[in-house]
Amino acid sequence: MRKEKIININEALKDEAFLQILQISDENDVIVEFGNIFPTLTQVAQPKYVRDSVLTISVENSVWRNELNLQRKIMIEKINKYFNKKIIKSIRFK
Repeated sequence: MRKEKIININEALKDEAFLQILQISDENDVIVEFGNIFPTLTQVAQPKYVRDSVLTISVENSVWRNELNLQRKIMIEKINKYFNKKIIKSIRFK
């Protein structure tokens, strides 16, 4: 018979695998909530994915891409403020 190690909830919540799952969940929430955070941008920009805290956004054209690039820092702050935690560190526009 195999003896299983019993851990308490505090140890489980600090486990690296659990923390990675939380990060992925938070990153997915950014994609899902993008339209609520930036309702005026949904016609010209669509979030594609988040990897390593970098949000990739597909933009309609180069004019909008340039404008959003100038607003990058404000957008990052707004996203992180919306979730009350630092989820996004950078934004990449395509």
